[in-house]
Amino acid sequence: MPDISDQVLSGVDASFSINEIELIDTFTRRCSHLRPLPSHQYPNETLIYYGYIGCAPMYPSVAISLRTLAAYRQSHRTCPQFSIKSQCKTLCYLHDIPYRPYLKMQFSAAYDIFLEILHRINQHLRQALKRDTVNWRMLNTCPACFYKLDDEPALDFEWLVSIDGNNSLKRWDSSIYGTTARSDSRTARSDYWIHADAVDKFENEVKSRQVNLRNDDDWEDEPTDPDHPGVFTCINQWRNTGPDSRKKMFAVFQESGIFIASCRHRFVLLVCDMIRSGELAKYPIAIIDKLLTVYGKNGGCAYDIGCAFSKTLANTIEEHFAFWDADKYAALST
Repeated sequence: MPDISDQVLSGVDASFSINEIELIDTFTRRCSHLRPLPSHQYPNETLIYYGYIGCAPMYPSVAISLRTLAAYRQSHRTCPQFSIKSQCKTLCYLHDIPYRPYLKMQFSAAYDIFLEILHRINQHLRQALKRDTVNWRMLNTCPACFYKLDDEPALDFEWLVSIDGNNSLKRWDSSIYGTTARSDSRTARSDYWIHADAVDKFENEVKSRQVNLRNDDDWEDEPTDPDHPGVFTCINQWRNTGPDSRKKMFAVFQESGIFIASCRHRFVLLVCDMIRSGELAKYPIAIIDKLLTVYGKNGGCAYDIGCAFSKTLANTIEEHFAFWDADKYAALST
């Protein structure tokens, strides 16, 4: 990166110049003049040449260094609660200036462009490395699970995953207060995510479970079937499989959490949003549908309510997994 201290303008004949722009770095903040190259047409071309991104598209007066944005990206990945506002306040303390709300908007604008640049670079890299084919990531995420050797003997399970939902990542629905909900047209560009439309196609295909509400709080063990003494009978005892009427409280959240699938080596394979609901059956069904499409049917899946879920699969969506037999359903719940 060129040294900015040597780039002070002194009668340079150029189509434009960047005069008195405020340059923000992690430990420094100063105003400077930057010399554009003859090939530069816009101020941001000059700024990024010197390692900065402007906070405005055409005539920026403030620019933030790439290394400051890169440091925040890694901090945010490590701790998602570390917000842009917190980062701006940190910079204000380091630069010994008072915090102002507009600083958050400036940082956010530059950070969005920084992420877009990274995304497009990654796209070019994937194309150059031939890693942009359909389902390439899922097929190559975990070599230990999915890399096949020549003449490798068949396994009882070709792939093993675990799935579960978590309701810690809630996002409140602003319409609950009678206000107009803020529209968000952004969509996930990563193939980790299963789109809500793909999940909702299973919404009406799960038969309602008939739960005896009178004994729903009975935590005593159910009597064991004498004809099948080794069969688990915990379906009605496990609280996660409670009636949907108990989960209506999640309707106050636009997003109530996420549902994920990971391999046994802890690589995340798939994720879907749980929207205005608790852990409904449509989420694991959508996950399983995608896993079967990519990996095939000879797999095993661990789920904390696998006994109830295998019953749901067997009773409600046989038309989607018609090639499975009863043994496959049983294997899925192990």
